[in-house]
Amino acid sequence: MGIVLLAVPLLCLLVFFLHPLATVLVRSVTDANGAWTLANYGRLFDDPGLPRAASRSLAIGLATTLCTVSLGLCLAMALHRSRLPGKALIRGALLLPMLAPSLVLALGLVCLLGRNGLVHRLTGLPTDIYGFWGLLIANTLYGLPQVVIIVSAALGRTPARHYDAAESMGATPWRQFLDVTIPRLRFALLAAAFLVFTETLTDFGSAVVVGGSYRVLAVEIYGEVVGQLDFAMGATLGVVLLAPALLSVWLARLAKRRQDTGDASPGRTLVPARHPWRDVALGGISLLALLPLVGVVATVAYVSVVKLWPYDRTLTLANYIGGMPDGYGPVATSITMSLLAACAGVLLVFALSAGLRRAPPFIAKPAQFIASLPAAVPGLVLGLGYVLAFNHGPLSSWLYGSVAIVAACSLFHYHAQAFLTMQTGMRQVPEALDDAVAVSGGTTFHVLRDAVWPFAAPAAISTFFYLFMRSMVTLSGVIFLVTPELGLASVTVMRLDENGFLAQAAAYAMCVVLASALALGAMRLLLHVLKDRRHVA
Repeated sequence: MGIVLLAVPLLCLLVFFLHPLATVLVRSVTDANGAWTLANYGRLFDDPGLPRAASRSLAIGLATTLCTVSLGLCLAMALHRSRLPGKALIRGALLLPMLAPSLVLALGLVCLLGRNGLVHRLTGLPTDIYGFWGLLIANTLYGLPQVVIIVSAALGRTPARHYDAAESMGATPWRQFLDVTIPRLRFALLAAAFLVFTETLTDFGSAVVVGGSYRVLAVEIYGEVVGQLDFAMGATLGVVLLAPALLSVWLARLAKRRQDTGDASPGRTLVPARHPWRDVALGGISLLALLPLVGVVATVAYVSVVKLWPYDRTLTLANYIGGMPDGYGPVATSITMSLLAACAGVLLVFALSAGLRRAPPFIAKPAQFIASLPAAVPGLVLGLGYVLAFNHGPLSSWLYGSVAIVAACSLFHYHAQAFLTMQTGMRQVPEALDDAVAVSGGTTFHVLRDAVWPFAAPAAISTFFYLFMRSMVTLSGVIFLVTPELGLASVTVMRLDENGFLAQAAAYAMCVVLASALALGAMRLLLHVLKDRRHVA
């Protein structure tokens, strides 16, 4: 059974991840007749718009990274190195981007600061958020929670004794920040920067809604495939987009490994001293960063209950009661797909992580590399790979146009994070417990049930809801896989926005936010119940 635990998940990774990825790579170096050629890459320089899109992607990626990491550092310091009141409000606001697709924030910006946005309607001031600045704001707001999570984890591992020693030597709070905090955070900041850069470089949702004429590589790939049906050029652009993403993720993992070599047991947690000027400064920056975030999401909620945006702002629930063009069908399909991805994902990553616990290094290391590789592959590239790999062939008859193929794409798009979460849970299992169950005559099934599952259950619950929530809000990975008969809520938001039905798009967006919020609440409740049961036991 131990072999099956490894074989089934690795076979799924081979079929549903490596195969589509290899198909994209092969399609980029073949012509219409299947002959090998590099002409597709030569065509990149024939269209002046493509190098311009590449330079714009790099520009918006670098600018977003700088803004997001700077603001994220300040927010993490406000949460862990200040005595600000209302920290729960900061954490609550940071949850909002995790409950919605990136295009929801872009949609909120358009409704708030667009040419016919709420600000223009109320004040008459000329507003135009489309282009570089709109993308910068949308991507920065979307990336903030991830930076805060990474930096907060590093702050939590910084021992209080370091600050005690610095204070005893006469270091001012500012010197402590420069000489203790920043050196301890350097690898966390690098990891956060690479993560934000990669996500910005490959993001499609914000770019298609608020980018306007500022076209980036992700939008060019979509245009080549959907607009011109040029799959060869789409695959070639996908490989171009894949290269910096792979490099960025590799560097981020190097930074994370260096970060994890710090104190395994940080000891006493630092209690920040009173410092009014510091708290006022951090409070002001937090307000500056989070008010737009709350305002953008609140604008989407407001537009969803408006009769006809922006011309008739009469409040009504008509958009939710019979006003949606496709009813609640796309929302139900998204929930079904997300549940399928989450259930299959938990089973696969649990089996793989359990099988790797006793696997020899020559098997474990390659398997861990393959399982973590999806983190470096943009959703657009993987979705294009699914189109190229599964539109024809033996699997196409039952996969094409089905919920299953969309769920598979979503699952393997987020497989790396789910796998790493499960592995963290597996490390809590005492090895001696396995041996005790085995010596008592237990089979592999008994070992998994009686020794592994009780310790890995919290990680499994977190993995399930992570996959569910990410599948609910995904767009780039599934944009090529939807059909007229198979609609998803996130894609429906994009389609309605393109056609100018902003109130209906906002209603679908809020349905996604509500479903994700309920899932988050259910996850926290289950984890709390599980924790209470352990204390009782």
